[in-house]
Amino acid sequence: MKVDLALVGGGLANCLIALRLRQLRPELELLVVERGPRLGGNHTWSYHDSDLTAAQRAWLRPLVAHSWPCHELRFPRRVRVMEAGYNSVSSRRLHEVVGEALADRALLGREVAELAPDRVRLAGGTVIEAGAVIDGRGDPGGRHLELGFQKFLGLFLRLEHGHGLAAPILMDATVGQVDGYRFVYTLPLAADELLVEDTSYSDGPELDRERLRGSVRGYVRERGWGVAEVAGEEEGVLPIVLGGDIQGLWAAGPAGVARSGMRAALFHPTTGYSLAEAVRLADAIAAERVLGAETLFELTRRRSLELWRDNSFFRLLNRMLFRAAAPERRYLIFERFYGLPESLIHRFYAGRLRWTDKLRLLSGRPPVPLRRALACLGERRPAATGATTREAA
Repeated sequence: MKVDLALVGGGLANCLIALRLRQLRPELELLVVERGPRLGGNHTWSYHDSDLTAAQRAWLRPLVAHSWPCHELRFPRRVRVMEAGYNSVSSRRLHEVVGEALADRALLGREVAELAPDRVRLAGGTVIEAGAVIDGRGDPGGRHLELGFQKFLGLFLRLEHGHGLAAPILMDATVGQVDGYRFVYTLPLAADELLVEDTSYSDGPELDRERLRGSVRGYVRERGWGVAEVAGEEEGVLPIVLGGDIQGLWAAGPAGVARSGMRAALFHPTTGYSLAEAVRLADAIAAERVLGAETLFELTRRRSLELWRDNSFFRLLNRMLFRAAAPERRYLIFERFYGLPESLIHRFYAGRLRWTDKLRLLSGRPPVPLRRALACLGERRPAATGATTREAA
């Protein structure tokens, strides 16, 4: 089998690359290889309108399952409605749209035994020769990144009656602070349907699924929402980067193979969200005239190293969150953050802070002990093997 481009891993990043190339370069022979039964796994990816350009939002639109004109945040001493568009991409919609675009060029349920810059060998011996290979198989693991974690478990619920929500509640931190900074994330999917996720910024990646399912049900019950049916469940553990060795991450190989998504550390360091960077990478790859193995390796590696360099301030904030703040008081950092101007908050989530924004974020009395905050200034490399994340790239 010979193709122009083999995309290994059918998560978000590789699916967006495939979709964008189908839109702009339909003459290319593409192939996506995914070990699971579906493209995209079982996830919901969300983004603010301000995370992307108008052109990017336009080509992503077929994947969007839900959109809202605003969203709400709740803290013990602050409630705020943000008048800005918010959108969600469901794995079901991703599978449908990208699967249709690829037709028979998606190999599902296939394990990969070996990767090279121009070749993929499947378990069983089938060899796919390619002009280039992109490795998008999620988090590479290893010892190269020092991480905290944003972890969650959510239930898709059909209610006995309407919930009355007009917009998402992105953070309800009025709940008990357990296992770090904890909040409940709620998306109204229909008049009587919700996705409710118990989420925490935690030191470890472990998920206590039974406890989290119980806390979601308790949250729903406290709000007077009777549950008619649990229609589904999703979970995730997203990386929150405190420091590390990005050169070492790339040196770990496979040598010379281009990467995407989590595999390339192309995600927002404070939220762990990967959609915006995946959209930008898809645009950059589609703009390349010749998609050769060396070209794509250099492109993806360069973007990864540049993002790491540009995001040093975000890693500093993450270290203050995880090292300077007591776990049960981490919510104070977010409560203060959401009192800042809306334009600054949008630039934060888009990963495009100005130097004046950085000064504003660090000015005033910090919600953490000053001496512990100052101790976070230096970035260190992790000393032990890291845990893996569970979000598809």
